[in-house]
Amino acid sequence: MRPPFTFIRARQSFGFGALVLCAGFTGPVQASGFIDDTTAKIESRTVYFNRDFRDGHTSNKQGASKREESAQGFILNLQSGYTEGTLGFGVDALGMAGFKLDSSPDSSNSGLLPSSGSNPRGSADEYTKLGLTAKVRVSQTVLKYGALLPDVPLLKYNDGRLLPTMFNGAMLTSREVQDLNFMAARLDKYTARDSTDSQDIRLHCKNKRYACNITANHFDMYGFDYRINERLTAQYHYAELEDIYRQHFLGLLASQPLGGGVLKADLRLLKSADSGAARAGSIDNRALSTMLAYANGGHTFSAGWQRMNGDNSMPYLDGSNPYLVNYVQVNDFAAAQERSWQLRYDYDFKAIGINGLTFLTRYVNGDHIKVPGSDQEGKEWERDSELKYVVQGGTFKDVSLRLRNATYRTNYEQYARDVDETRLIVSYNFSIL
Repeated sequence: MRPPFTFIRARQSFGFGALVLCAGFTGPVQASGFIDDTTAKIESRTVYFNRDFRDGHTSNKQGASKREESAQGFILNLQSGYTEGTLGFGVDALGMAGFKLDSSPDSSNSGLLPSSGSNPRGSADEYTKLGLTAKVRVSQTVLKYGALLPDVPLLKYNDGRLLPTMFNGAMLTSREVQDLNFMAARLDKYTARDSTDSQDIRLHCKNKRYACNITANHFDMYGFDYRINERLTAQYHYAELEDIYRQHFLGLLASQPLGGGVLKADLRLLKSADSGAARAGSIDNRALSTMLAYANGGHTFSAGWQRMNGDNSMPYLDGSNPYLVNYVQVNDFAAAQERSWQLRYDYDFKAIGINGLTFLTRYVNGDHIKVPGSDQEGKEWERDSELKYVVQGGTFKDVSLRLRNATYRTNYEQYARDVDETRLIVSYNFSIL
């Protein structure tokens, strides 16, 4: 019999009823705090995804000319309280289910649903995944083991489609020292956003920068975030994917009132190198990523700069988002020797009395890319727009509607494809406990 904290790989046949079982699980109760402090939330998420490859389906291209699907997802997040005493024990549960609304075999594989080339029907009709997490608390220190959604600089779980990626392992967080947050973790498995299978942790292979299916036994990381004062925070994090790569991160977050508004700066430095047996080959990357933003009233103006130095692109885990300011809707602008800049504008319509409505637009341009097997300089650009509205009252209060559009173009088409993309997301979060 599995211990209660073991990650559970869900099968398609489980259906949505598995979420209900998860919600009912509380385990042995030793103190009222375990029950009284328990929370359970469900997010309903409906997603329409359309990615049109502007090069079409030609003889020198791989894959379909379009990815277009819509799906309905449900995400249950149950978090228990802790038992009383010096050691407080608890258990968390994550339950996820996705259902196909519209799809066809020739336009599947959008990342919303499990899809296999061997399935003549294209994407699966439904899928579920479950994860349980045991936790123990001592003072301001918490140790968790099981299913995790890490959100730290060197591992940010991907939540860009219907259901998020789940990682499995142990994570320690501590706030024993005032203004200092410490974390350490060892992870060994992950379940991709559009999958039910727990897989070995591995290196991401976007645009064939690295060979695919390079797995490792574990991924280790630790880090410190220190709040120097109310306007300045310093960060240091380290991570290593066993026998593949190691990575150092230095960050600085600053804010300063200026002329009736606030000036913010976000500086990120990452240094990556191959590790141990170097199973992905030589890795040499130094990434500078910085963003400067000024907010005044409903307006926010931002400018970003990103530079890749070294012989390779920046490595990161499959199923995660790279911690770069120019990681945007389609692209990450992290190719070997790439330099890129970003201009962004945000507006909150609350400034003119329309609560809940926000807008953003940005443009990112990258060049100086080292293209494998070519002397040609690689170039690419992306333009994004997003309109979001959260209903403020009435029957549909707190329902969120989000329209995202992106245009991406590149000149090194043997590794990347031109894209026009539209995403429509309707979501609603509600508490059941």
